[in-house]
Amino acid sequence: MARRWTPQRFVTLRRIRVIACTVAVAVSMIGSFAFTARKSVALNVNGKTTQVTTYAMTATRLLEEQGIDVKSHDIVETSSGNRLANHAVVTVRSAYQTTINIDGTEVPFWTVATSADQLLGFFKENNAKANKITVDINNVYNQLTGGLVINQDGPVTVIADGKSSVAPNGKLPAASILDSKGIVLGKEDRVSVEKDGDETILRVKRVTHGEETRTVPIPFETQTIIDPNLAEGQSEVRQQGVNGEKTQVYSVTYVDGVAESETLKSETITKMAIDQIIAVGPAKPKTDSNTNGSSSDSGKSDSNNSSSDNKADAGSNESGKNDSSTNNSGNSGNNSNSENNGGNTNNNSGNNNSNNNNSNNSGNNSNNGNTNTDPSPSGRLWHPTVAQAQAYAAGAAAQRGWTGNDWDCLVKLWNRESSWLWYAENAYSGAYGIPQSLPASKMAAFGANYRDDGAVQIDWGLWYIAQRYGSPSAAWAHSEATGWY
Repeated sequence: MARRWTPQRFVTLRRIRVIACTVAVAVSMIGSFAFTARKSVALNVNGKTTQVTTYAMTATRLLEEQGIDVKSHDIVETSSGNRLANHAVVTVRSAYQTTINIDGTEVPFWTVATSADQLLGFFKENNAKANKITVDINNVYNQLTGGLVINQDGPVTVIADGKSSVAPNGKLPAASILDSKGIVLGKEDRVSVEKDGDETILRVKRVTHGEETRTVPIPFETQTIIDPNLAEGQSEVRQQGVNGEKTQVYSVTYVDGVAESETLKSETITKMAIDQIIAVGPAKPKTDSNTNGSSSDSGKSDSNNSSSDNKADAGSNESGKNDSSTNNSGNSGNNSNSENNGGNTNNNSGNNNSNNNNSNNSGNNSNNGNTNTDPSPSGRLWHPTVAQAQAYAAGAAAQRGWTGNDWDCLVKLWNRESSWLWYAENAYSGAYGIPQSLPASKMAAFGANYRDDGAVQIDWGLWYIAQRYGSPSAAWAHSEATGWY
């Protein structure tokens, strides 16, 4: 028997058809999304490339999936920009720390260079007039042995023990080049790489230690005694002074035979100094020939004292001069005045109080001076000059491929933001440092001394530009359009 058509049955069938269509569309969309979201990506980590399949939308998520730990100074680049696309190439270059020398200042420097010659080239790339920069490779010597070459393009000049020779194969690590020359390194010997025009120089500096003994004179002192048998103004040398001597022993560090630093190890007095003694005649008391005028003179003295007291009470200039003189002379001077003035103890007490106040003020001034002095340097690029900051940034930016127009844009950008001053601070927003980080504490991810260390500020600033804009030229374009970046 056929089912009878009813309105309720029609509504039910219609709902079933709508639900079926919705499910079909959803399945189709999910399938399409899964097909398009699934990507094949080339992942290159320090020169080793693997092909991976992922649904990650960003390079950061991909690296987390692959268990690759990216440190703050490592450089991550994606061929497709911020969003990960199919067939994209993700490159990770792990940074290590070496030491560069800028204007005689040793600066720890994080780098991804694959050769010492490449690292030096980074600094030359953006700054043709850069001061001579060397790379000290002692602290990465093991890594050099593991494959970081010196010069990928040609020979290397080796200078050690006062001799110079050429190693034809610059593609070898430093250890191999030195071994080929029969050069054995001591534990503290220093190895550096530098460029001189087109020449790459591998230099070894020998570090030795020794002791130096020095004889230092001890100057004699002079004592003065009063001899009543001598006339006033007469003096006699009763004992000639003789200088003493002391022997000092220093521990000295030599670099290629030249003393670099020294520390006092011991000090012994070998001959005592003998004081010089001088006898002088006492000053004779002055007698007044006019004995009849003694009463009058006494009166004049009282009158003068009274006049002095009146001037002091009135706060006259002369009293001020006396106070100033008394304060400068110190408490001992006040005591002397107290003895001469006899009963004027209250005034002298006041002078002593004034002296004490001056002493306190002096202490405060001393403390204030200490407060204003810079703390001891403990950063990588401590309070850099503009030239030092730009020299450092030139190499760090070139590592990211930011040369030419990108470098010019970075210079203009940070000229506008801070004039390349490590201490630049916006009084209104609180933005701080060379890159004008807001807040300044963001830079702490790259170093705790971000308020004083130019290297920390520059490293963070370059990372920020890479994450936010991709390049300095894009950041500069945004700054031109909006006034900030």
